[in-house]
Amino acid sequence: MQTTRRTLLQMLGALGLGSTVQAAGCSDDAPATGGDAGLGGDAGGDAGLGSDAGDAAMASDVPPEPTTLFRHGVASGDPTPEAVIVWTRVTALAGARLDPTVEVRYEVARDTAFTMMVTSGAFNTTAERDYTVKVDLTGLSPATTYYYRFRALGMVSPVGRTRTAPRGEVAQVRLGVVSCSSMGHGYFHVYRSLARRLDLDAIVHLGDYIYEYGTRQYGGVREYDPPTEITTLSDYRRRYAHYRRDPDLQALHQQTPFIVTWDDHESADNSYSEGAENHTPSTEGAWSARKAAAIQAHREWMPIREHETPGRIWRKLAYGDLVDLILLDTRLWGRPLQVNNADAGLTDPARQLLGADQEQWFFQEVSTSRARWKVVAQQVMMGQLVQLLNSDQWDGYPAARQRFFSLLRAMMVQNVVVLTGDIHTSWAIELTETPQDSMSYDPATGRGALAVEFVYPGVTSPGFPQVIANTVLPQVMRESRHVKFVDLVRRGYGILDITPTRLQSALYLHVDGETARPSPTDAAFATAWSVAHNSAHLVQDQAAAPAPSAVPPAAPTP
Repeated sequence: MQTTRRTLLQMLGALGLGSTVQAAGCSDDAPATGGDAGLGGDAGGDAGLGSDAGDAAMASDVPPEPTTLFRHGVASGDPTPEAVIVWTRVTALAGARLDPTVEVRYEVARDTAFTMMVTSGAFNTTAERDYTVKVDLTGLSPATTYYYRFRALGMVSPVGRTRTAPRGEVAQVRLGVVSCSSMGHGYFHVYRSLARRLDLDAIVHLGDYIYEYGTRQYGGVREYDPPTEITTLSDYRRRYAHYRRDPDLQALHQQTPFIVTWDDHESADNSYSEGAENHTPSTEGAWSARKAAAIQAHREWMPIREHETPGRIWRKLAYGDLVDLILLDTRLWGRPLQVNNADAGLTDPARQLLGADQEQWFFQEVSTSRARWKVVAQQVMMGQLVQLLNSDQWDGYPAARQRFFSLLRAMMVQNVVVLTGDIHTSWAIELTETPQDSMSYDPATGRGALAVEFVYPGVTSPGFPQVIANTVLPQVMRESRHVKFVDLVRRGYGILDITPTRLQSALYLHVDGETARPSPTDAAFATAWSVAHNSAHLVQDQAAAPAPSAVPPAAPTP
């Protein structure tokens, strides 16, 4: 589809660079369809910026009727030193119906042949939970790879591979990091690339695991099921089921545990606690009902450990003495309505992003952590942009950000690293209260920086077209002393390699290929940035950290 002037202005306005559209020579030859494209085009309506889709016939990923009960594969997540969640779902075979209750047995072993059995048991699933199965396996050993499978009604699932977290002194942790997978914009080659990497302890997914739009509303490469925008519990369940039939996503879930948080598209674009930009109560019903449906489907379909309070996904997972992984919810828990930049409420010193209870918990976890590295996985960019024009990010909640920065300074908390998704672009940023003040912050040495932030690109969701990026990028780097690296175009993933002496984020990016099936190439190494122990200064590395020489065998391909 054509890129419109309005869409470009929306995207560039997020950076305060709307005037650069003239220089880029973009035409105004198609009507805008609405929605706030934001930074990176996270919006409905026009497939717009960065979309590789045209108006040609779309690919259908809805397979024929199921020939196995375990149509959606297996998954695992939220590892601790002695426990991990394992997941599957049973689906009626063609022409059959499931009983109201189905017994699903699980088996766990230390080898792919299941000769070294560890535990087994049964789980009764029902229609009330969409026939999903989630088992919190306990009594496991730390830093151990396990293999698991399920049995029901005479059929056996694929074998899954998972790994518990370590305990005590830890020499290395490796995490894959992804975000923003718009099926409408292409194929999940990033997931397939990561599925081949058997050296990872877990995958951290920063949100926008699904998108709520209907077919052609945002991206035109693949169809959605259901084909309309999702608003009800049945809709959200069908959308997760559609995503989990994707072979590349299934392959990654099969090999590596996931640690997930959500962003806005798991419910609706630019959502907040009491509503969303992409929600119209007069035609789509009460937001409270839609939000509850989105939360329930996420709880059923994702391998996340369930809190007694539905909707609470903020939590901490520890990797021995090396890493405390602190996961936040900057979307649905405590966020008030985003305001425009002229609103007096923007600078209210009491303005929240997390909500008072989550913020108190977060500050307590960061300030009392005994781990070497405090890694904060959350949704929206924390680092300041030169001009405050994206109120969906921490820029729109400056008092909340300042309270966090003040805590780090007052408590002298070291080794804090923030992981961010949402905006389909890649950034490496030194976090400081005063990025433009030469007296208090020196970008050459990192003096005055309190933490660092890595922003990760989309799996498929689009960034900027190259012609616009060529215009935008020089101005971003010129006016943002605390920003060390930006890529506004390419999709991909990150590898976070953590040791006691340094933390490195390596980026693997695609030039193109998301619309091709199969993938022409894997994502290639693009750059790596690291921060040393007790430093908040980013340094560019020439290569990614080497993977361990020995890794546990892959789960067998179905």
